[in-house]
Amino acid sequence: MKELLSGNEAAARGAFEAGVLVASAYPGTPSTEILENLASYKDVYSEWAPNEKVAVEVVVGASIAGARSIAAMKHVGLNVAADPMFTFSYLGVNGGCVIVTADDPGMHSSQNEQDNRYYARHSKLPLIEPSDSQETKDFMIKSFEISEKFDVPVLFRMTTRLCHSKSIVELGERKEVGVKPYARNIPKFVATPAACRVHHAELEEKLKKLEEYAQTCDLNTTILNNSDIGVITSGISFQYAREVFGDKVSYLKLGFTFPLPKKLISDFCSKFKTIYVIEELEPYLETEIKAMGINVTGKEKIPLTGELSPQIIRKAILNEEPQYNKPTPERVVARPPILCAGCPHRGIFFELSKRKDTVITGDIGCYTLGSADPLNAMDTVICMGAGISAAHGFAKAFAKTDRKTKIFGVVGDSTFFHSGITSLIDIVYNKSNVTVIILDNRITGMTGHQENPGTGYTLMGDKTDIIDIEQIVKAIGVKHVSVINPNQLKQVREVLNEYSALEEPSVIIAKYPCALKKLRLEEKQSFNIKPSKYVVDPSKCKKCRMCLKIGCPAISFNEDTGSFIDENQCIGCSVCSQVCSFGAITKVGE
Repeated sequence: MKELLSGNEAAARGAFEAGVLVASAYPGTPSTEILENLASYKDVYSEWAPNEKVAVEVVVGASIAGARSIAAMKHVGLNVAADPMFTFSYLGVNGGCVIVTADDPGMHSSQNEQDNRYYARHSKLPLIEPSDSQETKDFMIKSFEISEKFDVPVLFRMTTRLCHSKSIVELGERKEVGVKPYARNIPKFVATPAACRVHHAELEEKLKKLEEYAQTCDLNTTILNNSDIGVITSGISFQYAREVFGDKVSYLKLGFTFPLPKKLISDFCSKFKTIYVIEELEPYLETEIKAMGINVTGKEKIPLTGELSPQIIRKAILNEEPQYNKPTPERVVARPPILCAGCPHRGIFFELSKRKDTVITGDIGCYTLGSADPLNAMDTVICMGAGISAAHGFAKAFAKTDRKTKIFGVVGDSTFFHSGITSLIDIVYNKSNVTVIILDNRITGMTGHQENPGTGYTLMGDKTDIIDIEQIVKAIGVKHVSVINPNQLKQVREVLNEYSALEEPSVIIAKYPCALKKLRLEEKQSFNIKPSKYVVDPSKCKKCRMCLKIGCPAISFNEDTGSFIDENQCIGCSVCSQVCSFGAITKVGE
């Protein structure tokens, strides 16, 4: 049977067919759908972990216990997971284990575009790179076989274009491999310095055998055509190159990219006068090949930054201008991302934006958009959890000059569970004069509404205990804690005023469901949510534009008639009504 699958769907299918029993991840674009799809296979235990480090530690444990296991994350998530991964490569596996890194060339939804192929070399893990959905499924199955054959975890690299593009995949049956017997093995699985000195030497020998395997394995493909030009490439870059050159060049398509099959590469290069290395981001392949003494052309022509495309390659190598309709600037209106209509984060950022002499350290999530016009209510965004930690750094730096600027650290609910708890501990332990605002919109919002420890449900849909953020905050030792409805601007303003006067750690929990969330009955009852709309009375509108300052996309403005609310976008949050001083914005029916 064949199906049209995205790369993420194919990765999940491959893990299922390979007999995976345990899967763990933290959601992050472009990797999120791997675990969401795996959860639909009831033979596989699938979970959202609080962060990527925990996810990898879970699958390491499952692997040692004898089960095939998989962890998935976006590229920056691998930074969080690097600690256990580097040691796991020394220890080896019992059941096969794959760690998926989904890189994001072009930074479609990320704060950097790091090339995680270098993690394979640094952690000494075999690296597998598919180029389409069929290969993703097939290579995933092969990765588990490699993991068990060579006693190593495998790093499986995908990219945004591969994760989200769809192609035809031929499905297979699940192979039930069961759970391998587990017996205590202290020298192998207890990472003491003495044991790991031995493991390091063993790992180097494994890498030699893996390189021999790479020379002849079917993950690497040579496509010879009648040409003086050879192209070496891997992953999605092969698809771009094939679209540009067709059968006019020969290809060495590498699917096994660490350790590199040096003899295979050398033999291929000996056949051609000109060799191009086409790869996204870093010159990973190019550097290795040049180190072999082979003259190739790569980043001299191919851009070092951004996502590749056939048009970019065609211009870079063939010097041909891409043929497509170019936009006319005078007809194109810039549409930067903005908080959704009715977003519960809007009230917080609107009130913060009005405060003078304030620093607001932000974090990764929807609320990063609080930095955009017209709110402009954010000073920094660095990484998960830094919304709290950076605030602490600001406070200690300002204390050196007696600067009295009030500092707010903003973090989301899922991000708080991910890495904000330890940051808050740092603030309490080191007595930092910071107010942390936890934006609890009852879901992991930015990556598409995944459950988290605070929602009361697991990835597989089972009801579970809610991890209460307020109780955690108080248990850490924060004495000043308030839970507020961020849509009630008067309440927000009063709490911000109160907490701005404090000189010790404090936490505000802004708790209200995401505007796009499909609400459960208990949420509707708990937050007293009832469908409503707001409208503008043109006769009362003074055209002061104050309502525009909240940055709601449901509100527009006409020079003749004043403000107008699109009833198809309005969800009745009432924030606009509260900022209107003339009573021009009212609820429908009132």
